[in-house]
This record gives sequence, C-alpha cells and structure tokens, in this order.
Amino acid sequence: MLSQLYIENIAVIEKVSVDFHAGFSALTGETGAGKSILIDAIHAVLGERTSRDLIRTGAKSAFVSAVFSGLSRRASDRVAELGYQLEDDGTLMIQRGIGADSKSSCRINGRPATVSALKQIGPLLVNIYGQHESYGLLSPENHIDYLDCMGLPPDLLEQYRSAYDKMKRVKKELDSCNMDESQKARQIDLLTYQIQELEAADLHSGEQEELNRQRNMYRNSEKIATSVAAAKEALDGGEDTEGAVSAVSGAASSLGEAEQYLPDLHALAERLQGISYDLDDCSSELRGYSAQLEYDPGELDKIEARLDSLYRLGLKYGGSVEKMLEYLDKSRKELEKIQLSGETAARLHKEYQSSLEQTQKLASEISSWRSKASARFAGMVEGELQFLDMPNVTFHVRQERCPLNPLGCDKIEFLISTNAGEPPKPIAKIASGGELSRIMLAIKTVLAGRDDVGTLIFDEVDTGVSGAAAQKVGLKLREVSKNRQVICVTHLAQIAALADHQYLIQKQVRGGRTYTGVSELDEEGRRRELARIIGGTKITPITLQNAAEMLRMARGEDR
Repeated sequence: MLSQLYIENIAVIEKVSVDFHAGFSALTGETGAGKSILIDAIHAVLGERTSRDLIRTGAKSAFVSAVFSGLSRRASDRVAELGYQLEDDGTLMIQRGIGADSKSSCRINGRPATVSALKQIGPLLVNIYGQHESYGLLSPENHIDYLDCMGLPPDLLEQYRSAYDKMKRVKKELDSCNMDESQKARQIDLLTYQIQELEAADLHSGEQEELNRQRNMYRNSEKIATSVAAAKEALDGGEDTEGAVSAVSGAASSLGEAEQYLPDLHALAERLQGISYDLDDCSSELRGYSAQLEYDPGELDKIEARLDSLYRLGLKYGGSVEKMLEYLDKSRKELEKIQLSGETAARLHKEYQSSLEQTQKLASEISSWRSKASARFAGMVEGELQFLDMPNVTFHVRQERCPLNPLGCDKIEFLISTNAGEPPKPIAKIASGGELSRIMLAIKTVLAGRDDVGTLIFDEVDTGVSGAAAQKVGLKLREVSKNRQVICVTHLAQIAALADHQYLIQKQVRGGRTYTGVSELDEEGRRRELARIIGGTKITPITLQNAAEMLRMARGEDR
C-alpha cells in the first residue's frame, strides 16, 4: 500500500508530505484546491509521462517521493528482476525529479533508476481510475481487456500470441515468394546484372583505404624523398659534415677512454654506444623507405583509375567497399531465394497451414473460455449495479467472431439496459456520466479480488452521482477497502463520511502566491469539512449536526 507521499514544487504545491493508512481514505476540498494535483504527482512517481508545465512557477525543478509497504510477491519479484532490493522492513521508496528541460532523475530505494523501471513497477503497486477511464468504457475495443481480467490463463494467451506472431511471419515470407512470373523475371535480370557487375569489380575489404594511402604517398613522393634524404644526411653526414651516427659513436669512444680514470662514466658511455647503434638502425630503415619511393608513373594512373571505378560503383551500391560487399551478399541470397521460390513457397505454404491451424486452435480455446467467463462476469456486474442503485439494469456481454488478431478471434462489447423491458444496447448509446462511473466501479469491484495490486485510487468516481446512489458508491468503496487500500477523491459528503480516514486539500494565498496544503482531519475537522460540503461556505449548527449524524451512522454500520 501507499504509506507516504512527498511532493515538492508541483503546480500550486510547494511542499507537502502525506501519511496514508490502510482501509478507505477520502480526499476532499474546494473545487480547484489541488486534489487532481496529488493524482498527477502519483502518476509522475509511477513513471507516467510528465511535462515541465507541472513545475511550480518560479521553481527550477519538481520532486515526488512515494513509500510503499506490504508489497505483493509479484511486485517484490519485479523489483528484484530489475536489480533492486527492498529495505529491511520490506518498504520500497520511489523518487522522481523533474527538471525544467522535462528530463527526469529517478531512484528506487536510493539507487539510480530509469523512467522505464518505474513504469514496470508502478502498475503492480497502484491502479488509478479516473473519469477518463470511465469514459474509456465508451470504446468497445477496451472491453475485451476487462473480460480477460476475469482470469484468462496467462500461459494460454502467451501460447496464442507466440503462435500468432509465427503465423504472421511465415505469411509475410510466403507472400514475398508469390510474385507473378513477369515480375520474377525482371527481378532475376536486375539482380543478375548487379551481381555480375560487383563480382567483376573483384572487391576486397580495406582496398579503398590502401589505395588512398598509396596515392597520397606517390603524389607527395618528391617531398617525402627530400625529407628522407635530409634525415639520412643528418644521421650519416655529408662530404663536409659529420653525421649524428659518427658523432655519437665518437662521443661514446671518448668516454670509453676516460672511464679508466673515472669509472662513473662507464654507464654513460654504454648509453651513448647504445644510442649510436639505434641511430645506425634508423639510417638503415631510411634506405628502405627510399626504395619504396621508386615507382613506375603508370602505377599512379592505375590507382587513380581503380579509385574512380570504386567511386562510381559506390554511388550505386552503397559508398564503401564494405557496404558494396554487403549488397553483393544480400543480392546473391535474394536471387537464390527467387530462383528457388517454387520450392520455398511450397515449404512455406505447408508451414503456414500448420501455423494457422495451431493459431486457430488456441484462439478457439480462448474464445471458449471467454464465452464461459462472459456469463459469470455479466451476472456479477449486474449484481453490483443493482446494489449501486440501478435496480432495473441488465448487463450483457456480446461476443462475436472476428478475424484473427493479437487478442484472438473475438470482438467483445458490453451492452446495457437501464430500464425494464428495454433491450440491451451499447454503453455509449445508453449510459449517462453518473451511470458510467457506477458501471466502472461495479467492474472494478468484480475484478478487485483477481489481482494483487495493493492500492486503488478513484479520482472523482462519484461524478454525476447523488443521493442514495452516492451512499451506495461509498459503501462499495468501503467494501473493496477490506482487502486493499482505497483512496478516493470525492465531492460528496455521503462518500467521505464512510471513509476510515479523511484528508482536507486546502488552498491559501500568502504574499501574492498560492499554496496548497494537505492535512489529515480529526473527528472535529471531519465534522466541519462534511458540513462545508453539505451547506457550502456558510456552516450552520444544522449542517454541523447533519455532518455529525452522517459520521455516527457510518460508524454504526461498522458495528
């Protein structure tokens, strides 16, 4: 569950720290006080996409930290798979900083992490249901996901997806083989010409680099020869000058004569003698370089012609010799594939039929499971909706066959009738905003025990609901909170009164700046906040009495 949330410089929140508890918690406050900002902050720390617009005006960065306790085995395993460890007390701290450049810095239990890691862990810790998700019920393509949460075996779905991916891959290869004969002949002619042209060029990896090196050397041979000659003369000497080899050798000999009188000179004499040998070796090597500079002028013309030929080939086949060789290898394989396309097509056709049969078999198994789950799901959702003050509702899951796709061969759509005697119709054509909220709550209640996510957050799930229906929504939220933490942003006193804990989100203006704070309410604070929700800004003894009665009744129902 979410134990602690710390927010810094998010929108109108400068600094806020909130300690949450198990059970059912309600967040209340005036419209615009900042309730949705808390939800945005939780989204951010769970790895959802953020914007620099989220940063408080005047601040350079924003920061959110969340501490979770009592993690499920699945969540703990995922944390370990990502290379992180829980604290000794089993808690997990996730932190995210947001800079003005929209870049994020993330940490998991103090160690650097990526946004991707947060996104992998987040769904195993918290599920957030807002108005946007309720309106997601209007899109039938989302309905299959809800139905599959009834317990579709994950290994069955994984087997199907593997078979489906293989079938699509084989089908793509088969289609590439099934070109008409005229197209095949044109492709063979083109590939044959290209292969022959590249083979005739007798390409060798690294050839261009070596040719460029030789060309550069031959073009500058005169400069090189002059420099080499000067260096050699410096080493060997000329007609009127003594070279370095002779000079150093003479110095070594002189010290050799002197060392009989001053033994300390022995080491220096040996060093000079060694240097003279090295200089003599350098002179010998220079003679070898002089030989390299002797070339037939026609050789340079051949190099220029070869480089020009490689350049023109490169314009057609990829620039460098390495890329041209890659193109040649690819063309050979493609030509062989076309020439053997008849045999290949027969093999692929057989493989495709086998893969198709396996995919269809698995899709049928999934479809059969969905057919059985649909009846159970519809009955359970219908029962929850009747409790949520929709007594005449009829809920139906329509299952139709459709072409194979990544989810199987079913088209699933939820149908509903809210009035007795009326046939069920698509939710988009029937449900109001308040009914959508209750349908979503009913679905989440049915699915609540089928996952191990520790925290459910409902953001204004009471939209369009009032009166007795509102109280039943609150009762249902409290029921769900018996086996997991439930946090609900609400504007209704009936729902807030049924919460185990209540937090006031309040906006204040100080020094021309807006500040939002969050505080957990005691009994008197809850009474006054409920009175404000009931009666508005003017709190009277009657509204306070009504608020106290609501709290008393909520506690009475717990006994």
